[in-house]
Amino acid sequence: MAEGRAVSDSKQAAVLGSPIAHSLSPVLHRAAYRELGLDDWEYGRFDIDEASLPVFMEKLDASWAGLSLTMPLKRAVIPLLDEISATAACVEAVNTVVLTDDGRRTGDNTDIPGMVAALRERGVTRVERAAVLGAGATASSALAALAQICTGEVTAYVRSAPRAAEMRGWGERLGVAVATAPWDAAAEAFHAPLVVATTPAGTTDALATAVPEAPGTLFDVLYEPWPTALAAAWSARGGAVVGGLDLLVHQAVLQVESMTGRAPAPLAAMRAAGERALAAR
Repeated sequence: MAEGRAVSDSKQAAVLGSPIAHSLSPVLHRAAYRELGLDDWEYGRFDIDEASLPVFMEKLDASWAGLSLTMPLKRAVIPLLDEISATAACVEAVNTVVLTDDGRRTGDNTDIPGMVAALRERGVTRVERAAVLGAGATASSALAALAQICTGEVTAYVRSAPRAAEMRGWGERLGVAVATAPWDAAAEAFHAPLVVATTPAGTTDALATAVPEAPGTLFDVLYEPWPTALAAAWSARGGAVVGGLDLLVHQAVLQVESMTGRAPAPLAAMRAAGERALAAR
């Protein structure tokens, strides 16, 4: 978090990505501004792809406090920044840019501490082993989060040999013991005390019938549609479920604190606003 940052009367921030119309970030950040009394702050949404990002960044002036970034911009933004945090560097992905009054642009990754905080909120602070479903960008962030809470091996269930090699490489880089297994064996993941599902909507639906009796904790990073078939089956079996909205809110809390210099950000109000917005869709 940017310590001691001066908060001016009027600032703006926004979420960038493509596609971006579905993003809940404006709902969460605006709710935070209301609670914090930042009535003159604005938070927008811009459909920006990798090709148009440099031009957008070049036009930012002193009225800008920060940016939230989603796909496909989390790596594309890195060359456009003055520096990035160690957290962002460890997975080569930036989802937060803080712009200071002197023009510096610092990149950070709040997905990783957001995952850790979401799990901690549900009482998951240490596990002996874990499983990850998928091998995309979110999976690497999941491995970075698991590096902080998992004392044993993480098994990644993937669809191809190149993806398996990539996940083992991330494990070596992050200091996590990573084994890989084929996607056809993904149901075996459910016997781990913690399962992190990082795949797109619908991917795990067919696995819902394989949830065992008395499962551990499922962290499904999706928030729409919710609950996923897997999350619903998991809850029905009595297992604990952490959802994508939990992740979104916790990472947004860190973004608000960094961009505004105000802490703590109003987590409860932000979550309530997100729940209302999803219910209205």
